[in-house]
Amino acid sequence: MKDLFGKAMWDYQTGNKPENLVTETSISEEDVLEVSYLFRSFEEMPVLEQKALQLAFGKVLDVGCGAGSHSLYLKDVKNLEVTAIDLSENAVKVCKLRGVNDAKVQDVMKLSGEKYDTILLLMNGAGMCGKLKHISKFLTHLKSLLNENGQILVDSSDIIYMFDEDEDGGKWIPGDTEYYGEVKYSVSYKGETEKPFDWLYIDYNTLQNAAHANGLDCELVLEGAHFDYLARLTVIKD
Repeated sequence: MKDLFGKAMWDYQTGNKPENLVTETSISEEDVLEVSYLFRSFEEMPVLEQKALQLAFGKVLDVGCGAGSHSLYLKDVKNLEVTAIDLSENAVKVCKLRGVNDAKVQDVMKLSGEKYDTILLLMNGAGMCGKLKHISKFLTHLKSLLNENGQILVDSSDIIYMFDEDEDGGKWIPGDTEYYGEVKYSVSYKGETEKPFDWLYIDYNTLQNAAHANGLDCELVLEGAHFDYLARLTVIKD
């Protein structure tokens, strides 16, 4: 991967003439993402993210930490012990420059030997498992990283609204995916384009069913204004 998200964050952090990122999915047109948005303060964050940070407690794992905005709030304002991980080397370098001391390049699916009270997966964090068929393995692994009474805080969106209605009033969904929330996601920055990668938008009921099937309780914490939601997953007690 070209790590274009990471390059954009590094350019912004170091003042190297950052430009807007351009994102596109297999079901949507190009959209512009200002790099500054990845450096937002708590007050600038969506309500779902604010709520997740307010609910976070104990030892925290921030998965897909990006520029570290969530980790910084938890560390500096709530005085929590935070580990920030991302696949992007540049993102991790940015986190460290901004004051997130415990930041490292790490694939969460290869993380072991550690336990956390709160696992954060924000900015559609469920998307990183790529396809719905991977959700059981994804949730089972996250569950193995939880301390007793720990929690997983994850946000996502139900993108059914993006599909046209058919003659019967239902939604017309292309037949080339197993689940309508599976998309191909691509990123462009400064004339370079990332190879498209799999990304998952999972509706709440599907997430809830997957959670229960893997020994996790799933609570709908908050719904956003754009078909998005925040969920809290905890281990079901025997």
